Amino acid sequence: MIQTGLIQNAHNDLVTDASYDFYGLRLATCSLDQRIKVWHMHESNGTWAVEDDWKAHDAPVSRLSWAHPEFGSVIASSSFDRTVKVWEQVSPLGQPDSSQQLNGSGSSSQSQPPNSRWVERAVLTDARGTVRAVEFAPHHFGLKFAAIASDNQLRIYECLEQPSLTTWQLSEELDVQSLPSFAPPSAHSRSHTVALATPTQTNATLDAPSASLVTQALQQGIQQNVSGAPQAPTRSGTGNREADGGWCISWCKDRYWGELIAVGCGVNGIVKVIQLSPSRRPTAVLTLDPAPAPETAQASSAPEAQATDADHATAAPPAFAITSVAWAPSCGRSYHLIATGGRDGRVRIWRVKPGDDLDREEEEEEGKWTASVVADFDQHKSAVGRVEWNITGTVLSSAGNDGRIRLWKATSGNVWRPAGSLGVEQAVETEVPESKDVDMEA
Repeated sequence: MIQTGLIQNAHNDLVTDASYDFYGLRLATCSLDQRIKVWHMHESNGTWAVEDDWKAHDAPVSRLSWAHPEFGSVIASSSFDRTVKVWEQVSPLGQPDSSQQLNGSGSSSQSQPPNSRWVERAVLTDARGTVRAVEFAPHHFGLKFAAIASDNQLRIYECLEQPSLTTWQLSEELDVQSLPSFAPPSAHSRSHTVALATPTQTNATLDAPSASLVTQALQQGIQQNVSGAPQAPTRSGTGNREADGGWCISWCKDRYWGELIAVGCGVNGIVKVIQLSPSRRPTAVLTLDPAPAPETAQASSAPEAQATDADHATAAPPAFAITSVAWAPSCGRSYHLIATGGRDGRVRIWRVKPGDDLDREEEEEEGKWTASVVADFDQHKSAVGRVEWNITGTVLSSAGNDGRIRLWKATSGNVWRPAGSLGVEQAVETEVPESKDVDMEA
């Protein structure tokens, strides 16, 4: 059964992100109105009430991320003002609030005091473009987070003074587009890997951050809804290029495989899996590319059917930016699942298989990782804004510009099928259009 709740008039402008805390009892939202709100759920009746509301940035806030509760009540926010800020909840006396930290039994203690406030602990200004995504690393790697900006730079920050949260070190900064990646020598179209990604510069050089870029991206999604099919990105100007792009990140939740992060960047429609290591530079161990291999796309058995290079260039499918990526919890699987959503309206689930030896040197990395698409859905028919897994990695949810949240679940034969949908403007919907394909088993 799908249970839903509705928060009326959450912000004065479009909501850009919503993020639950570790326990799912608090919700942080951000918006084009430059504000962050923290909501608390009343478990007795399931309603949400706002706890705190403050102006966080000087431009639209793009993304939020909660730190693990062992570090306290900490939120990182990214914005179109080219900054990432770290916020900590404090009590009225100015001390860090510990009401949501773990107690001795391993669960959260009582709710926070009603007069608690959020204090700005750090402002990070290294980005040379609008910061589109931020996400804290799994807690076993320490208090650190990754941020991706429209300058195509992935930045990893690590806290050096955890009690005060005021000193953060930029431990890694790398150009995702130019980072080489490896693929097996025998890679074919079903493996969806490439030997080397072609850099495509999509960052916009702007004199000042502007909310118009967000508006252009949203208008593009509305046009897709009207036409019924995604339109190829335009390249008429710098602003359009950035509005066409997608910048997203997701950490691997399993510590056994090391520090791994999936990154979507720009308009090329690919996702790179990057491995972080304290002993060497970060390496892109795999590239997820849904486009067929060139030799497959151009193969023809009849000489008269062969097309010219110009024809092939015209027939090549356009690349659509990846707007969201989510790494599923492994839960004991020998492989990983990574979900992606893009401006082409497609939700894809990738099966990623790491190599057996995780400690080989960089020059021996080639051929270790493989990936294949195990599910490809186009029911949204418009840009997909977010994909997210449940806590066990067995159900995937996606939100699109069609105004619907859709659920996807694997059947007993490991075949992914629609598992229900609901309209985001409706509190409860008992029936879904795809009723003949719905699988609502628990």
